[in-house]
Amino acid sequence: MLYPELFKSLEQVRWDMEKDIPWDQFDASKLTDEQAETIKMNAITEWSALPATEMFLRDNRGDSDFCAFMSVWFFEEQKHSLVLMEYLRRFRPDMVPTEAELHNVRFEFDPAPALETLMLHFCGEIRLNHWYRCASEWHTEPVIKHIYKTISQDEARHGGAYLRYMKKALNEVGDSARAAFAKIGVLMASARRTEKPLHPTNLHVNQALFPNDTVQSRLPDPDWLERWLDGQIKFDSEWEKKVVDRILHNLSLLFERTFESVQDLNRYRKEITTRMAGAQPA
Repeated sequence: MLYPELFKSLEQVRWDMEKDIPWDQFDASKLTDEQAETIKMNAITEWSALPATEMFLRDNRGDSDFCAFMSVWFFEEQKHSLVLMEYLRRFRPDMVPTEAELHNVRFEFDPAPALETLMLHFCGEIRLNHWYRCASEWHTEPVIKHIYKTISQDEARHGGAYLRYMKKALNEVGDSARAAFAKIGVLMASARRTEKPLHPTNLHVNQALFPNDTVQSRLPDPDWLERWLDGQIKFDSEWEKKVVDRILHNLSLLFERTFESVQDLNRYRKEITTRMAGAQPA
């Protein structure tokens, strides 16, 4: 059971919103309207941890260990939304999200295979860690720079926790987990070949609500994410390479096989699916 150990390790590095955020260093001259709007959009996006947690608990009913860990993940993710809103409340109260805007990103996700979803969110944490690090560099106001750096470190730790559960799944179900993780890994490491950013909040999750069934589509400005990445924080090919390299590095450790490219990972995926097909009874 991983939950007790993960709870303890995350508790030891948990930051305090009042004591660990340097609110007194705020410099109003270094916060633009454009920057404040992006903070608002990120605060609303982080609020979608609520429906994601409801999805995790529903689709992992048979895994009490993982569901218990959700108590930690959910708390810390909602705290990210809260600290961004607190920043706006203190310094740009006109930009604080309304309760209706927050509630609009709470909608039901269709059931999905638990292992694929686990891998999807593992990659999402890696990507968000890099997005927030890049955002911290883009911002000029010292307090929000500190906040983005702080929450980026949380996302990295969450990715590490998900990786622990992925290792546990390999030990329990073997090739079924390998196939699921490799399949989603190929998808999430191929963002440069897609027209939109690959992150759980930007993927369709409710067929009945299509096309308004992504978190991003339900924001006050549905086109914000692409503009934030491409035109504002400049999340370029160099940053994207860091994301892909981190995904491939972790999967290399997980599968005990070196993957230097997405193509290497895809060949491994095909190897596993072929092996599984050969093991099926005629």
